[in-house]
Amino acid sequence: MLLALALASGAHAAEVRLAVGSPGGPVAEAVVSLHGATPVVTRTATARMDQQHSAFVPGVLPVQAGTVVAFPNRDNIQHHVYSFSQPRQFEIPLYSGNKAAPIRFDRPGVVVVGCNIHDWMIGHIVVLDTPYFGKTAADGHLTLDVPPGRYTLRVWHVRGSGAPLERTLVVPAAGTSATLQVALAPTKDDVRGNDRLRALQQKFRQLKDPSP
Repeated sequence: MLLALALASGAHAAEVRLAVGSPGGPVAEAVVSLHGATPVVTRTATARMDQQHSAFVPGVLPVQAGTVVAFPNRDNIQHHVYSFSQPRQFEIPLYSGNKAAPIRFDRPGVVVVGCNIHDWMIGHIVVLDTPYFGKTAADGHLTLDVPPGRYTLRVWHVRGSGAPLERTLVVPAAGTSATLQVALAPTKDDVRGNDRLRALQQKFRQLKDPSP
């Protein structure tokens, strides 16, 4: 994956323009974040991950730690949403419409969300301890406004090897430009109904029915 970025300074913040690509073309839905040396206080914000046409929409949802996420079910069938991911484990039993209470995500990390009824439904909530983040568009581009300073730049993608790729980035007071190249480990393009989710679903069913 090729990450090209240019920096254009402003009075109080720099505009960071990013283009994420691979040999196959632009990379969409890559979560890019900038982490400074000073800890960021979590804040209460709201977001949503819909269930529509038996899929999570959006499939990848980046949020800042402290965000409350709603899971509206827009299908005419019920879903059973859950996660066993360490940053936030939760379960929303069979429901439809807007009946489910929102879930608060306080701990940074990637939360894999599934549906116990429909094996192919997989969503990812990327919880970040920084307000400086975004998700690349279909053309692989993203723009962030950040104060000048030294940051750790992280790039996460659902087809990556797990941990986000990291680079050190200095955002100066004066305009400059730079190009970074990072490698995205090749994986299968289709992650629907993958082995990890099947294992989580089996664990869920065993917890619900402990009988042999």
